[in-house]
Amino acid sequence: MKALHFGAGNIGKGFIGYLLNKTGYDVCFVDVNQKAIDQFNDNNRYLVEILDDARKVESISPVSALNSLTQREEVMERIENADIITTSVGVSNLSRIADVISEGLLRRVKKNKNKLDIIANENAVNASSTLKGEIEKLVSPGEMDEILTLVGFPNASIDRLALSKESEQAQIAIVEPEYEWVINQKEMANHKLPMIKGATYVEDLKPYIERKLFVVNMAHVTTAYMGYIHNESTIQSTLKRPEIEQFVRAIMNETAQYFIRKYNVKQEEMNNYIKKTIIRFKNQNISDNIFRVGRSPIRKLGYNERLVKPMRELVELGLPSKHLTLAVSAGFIYENPQDEESVTMQHFIHKHGIEQAIEHFTGIRDDRILSILRDNYYNLKEKQREKVSSVLID
Repeated sequence: MKALHFGAGNIGKGFIGYLLNKTGYDVCFVDVNQKAIDQFNDNNRYLVEILDDARKVESISPVSALNSLTQREEVMERIENADIITTSVGVSNLSRIADVISEGLLRRVKKNKNKLDIIANENAVNASSTLKGEIEKLVSPGEMDEILTLVGFPNASIDRLALSKESEQAQIAIVEPEYEWVINQKEMANHKLPMIKGATYVEDLKPYIERKLFVVNMAHVTTAYMGYIHNESTIQSTLKRPEIEQFVRAIMNETAQYFIRKYNVKQEEMNNYIKKTIIRFKNQNISDNIFRVGRSPIRKLGYNERLVKPMRELVELGLPSKHLTLAVSAGFIYENPQDEESVTMQHFIHKHGIEQAIEHFTGIRDDRILSILRDNYYNLKEKQREKVSSVLID
């Protein structure tokens, strides 16, 4: 079986390519980094280290790689003959790979009548649908109809911390032992291939996407912003502070009530999910920098993003959201001169004031919520200046 994966970064190697290999696929990566491409082709393998106490290192083989800029023809030939296509290029880069994929698919539907699924594994909601939309812009309506007779774009939710480190010969992907890859089975075109080992197939992806975004991603960035206020450098060191761990647990318990109310999830199931998430965050085999986790605050404080969306949902349901409102306010304090979005946000705050900044970046118009967020911001700033650790709500 042949898999074609766009994006040879940490997620591509340590998560998607890793599980495709475990399922029996011969994986070909498509990237633009010629050094990484040469390493794949020279070694026919790469290494993955699992960040558990054993620190097991696995060799993933056979693998190969192509350069999408200089080997376009070869990439399209792979598209013609692939059994599955996956991506992990970043949602903002899906438009960049849509051109070669669309051209390859037009050639494929004329030569290969086997059905094909293309799964975009990006840290975004319905990324496969986004890629489908980008392809649709590049072909005629008739051509798109022809493509869709054979090709499915099942959406997916992914969750695994993947980093990398240098060795003498190549980069090693390093990943946490826990992961989640959930695929919408209803959107698949090809049901004849074996299920991907380690992946979960569901009929309704939305609860899983929201649970990952509103619990894991939300709590992760909250920890980063609280760590920044307390002058901590990593997620792990931040959670060594009992008051912050207590706060992070409390904020996840708030969002858990949304899932219990909206999707009839059992409290026990959410408790277990929260417990597992905290264990992942506290993994002492990982040193997760708060600036990596907290980066791009404008995006992460967006109206439909991990902090603001669950806060709005809880308010609408009449459920408590005091920890979430504090976390949103903490995001406006976070400052990193190396982060373009952080610089833009802080410049806006200095020029227009925090009240306009909160409304501008979150899209919230409710005066009552805006007032709470503003007051939280000033309280947090004062506590930060005083270096008082009692900043958190009991």
